[in-house]
Amino acid sequence: MPKGYLIARAHVTDAEKWAQYAEGTKIALAKFGGKPLARGGRFEIVEGEGCARNAILEFPTFEDALGYARSPEYAEAKALREGAGIMNMTIVEGL
Repeated sequence: MPKGYLIARAHVTDAEKWAQYAEGTKIALAKFGGKPLARGGRFEIVEGEGCARNAILEFPTFEDALGYARSPEYAEAKALREGAGIMNMTIVEGL
């Protein structure tokens, strides 16, 4: 079964609130077997529009990635970042 990948791109306007959100996601991440492959760090925009905050999370399956994003545990963390920036998130199935 192919893995699932969550790709998140964000424009952060309140770093303190965003840090609380990031900490809060750890419960849902563990529940669904998620593993961060990239989170923040160095980046360079080579084509199109980019964001300063990028993350790639790997999950055992596409369904696990969806479960993470739709879970009550993630919803609690998401509430912590209210007003702290703009998030774009996509889940893709691996090869």
